Amino acid sequence: MKNNKNIFSTILAFAFIATGIYSCSDKFLDEVESYNIDSEGYFNSEDDYYMALIGAYDLLQASYVNVLLGEIASDNTLCGGESATDVIGFQQIDDMTHTQVNNNLRDVWNWMFAGVNRANYILEFKDKIEFEGKEVILGEASFLRAYYNFELLKWFGGIPLKVDQRFAPGDELSIPRSTPAEVYALIESDLKYAVNNLEYVAPQTGRVTKGAAEALLGKAYLYQNKFAEAATVLDNVINNGPYDLALDYATIFENDGENGVESVFEVQYTDAEGAGFGCLQCSEGNVAVGFNSIRNHTGPTYDSGYSFNVPTQATVEVFEEGDSRKEASILDINAWAVSTGATFGEGYEHTGYYNRKYIARKGDLNTGDQNLTNPNNYRSIRFADVLLMAAEANNRGNVDDAKALAYLNRVRERAFGDSTHNVTATGGALTTAIYHERRVELVGEGHRFFDLVRTGEASSSIEGFVTGKHELFPIPIEEIQFSNGNWAQNPNY
Repeated sequence: MKNNKNIFSTILAFAFIATGIYSCSDKFLDEVESYNIDSEGYFNSEDDYYMALIGAYDLLQASYVNVLLGEIASDNTLCGGESATDVIGFQQIDDMTHTQVNNNLRDVWNWMFAGVNRANYILEFKDKIEFEGKEVILGEASFLRAYYNFELLKWFGGIPLKVDQRFAPGDELSIPRSTPAEVYALIESDLKYAVNNLEYVAPQTGRVTKGAAEALLGKAYLYQNKFAEAATVLDNVINNGPYDLALDYATIFENDGENGVESVFEVQYTDAEGAGFGCLQCSEGNVAVGFNSIRNHTGPTYDSGYSFNVPTQATVEVFEEGDSRKEASILDINAWAVSTGATFGEGYEHTGYYNRKYIARKGDLNTGDQNLTNPNNYRSIRFADVLLMAAEANNRGNVDDAKALAYLNRVRERAFGDSTHNVTATGGALTTAIYHERRVELVGEGHRFFDLVRTGEASSSIEGFVTGKHELFPIPIEEIQFSNGNWAQNPNY
């Protein structure tokens, strides 16, 4: 993307030339098909709505950068890479020296707004024709708009909103930034609509379900400290949804573990299309996997990559003795080399550790660059996350500590293989235990930075974090300039 483009020129390009994935098989994201949308001449058949929905899903794949930076910005990992200037935007975010001039933050802004606009495009024409099952497509579009808006809200705070209409050039001069409360209100409304119009079992694997909408709604409530509301909706997912913990934690992140019983919502990736560094959002593969992978690796099991997002020694040490998640989550590359004869290179900020969940496995089929077209799905919402969010809501909202404890220990019993490591705390001590559990259960999955911010622990955990500034990231300077002062920059940038 050129620097002289702003959000609206970018999202319009995304909206009208959409590269999607379309299949009549049981798996929603399976084959690649390019198509063009002819603006108001579209939405004349059920298939038109379905193809537009595919376009709205497609931007989920670009959220790999959100996940990658959600770890790099936290205390879990260092940026890594080849050198101190390798993807300088990543390095700045790791060091908390980022400014409003940052290409990677601009990607988050542009790509998530592109997703919003694609969902808005469907909802703009929601009443054009009638057909059986239209409410399901509209429910999925509503979920996707909520998902993209929630990402934007986490990263940038209040954002401009346009409901059931596409953004157009000139809107940046007239539409203000909405308050976080206003954005949350739209997110809640969209997710409630999705909950009421979707089922727990999707029409095709990979599509949004009622449980995914409930879980994201509970998460949105939790981020607002609406603990009673969060507890209610998350309890319902636990008690009435078809989800459970996978028996073996280590299997979740292998290709055979995709879309399993623990998956509430996954971003679907395939190896169906190559990509290049000039258009990373064009990849149908999980780009973060290549970025995370072992530098110059030769040996069994894993392919090589670019050695970004490397876990720290402190992260390794936060795991308790006997916790099976440690080995499943963190690859000790030195021990691996000794045990297998593998060789590897040391990149910048080498710690000796890699994010085992999301590094490239041998045998992954790739039609292009193996580091840019990896088919490993992103497990966006897992049932374990739902249990821990419900535990936190019940505990912090003074709703039911006994229930919170039961949810927490359900996760721990899987991790340790017994009940002797169960927690017995209540009150504030239980809150601390839940925070610890979120870190070790979800390490490497992109949630840590935002957990630290929303719980007020970021300044004491992240080196260089400035209270009153780094809770949010800066809006890209291009957007501030094109809005001609209509959009104020976030504080202290």
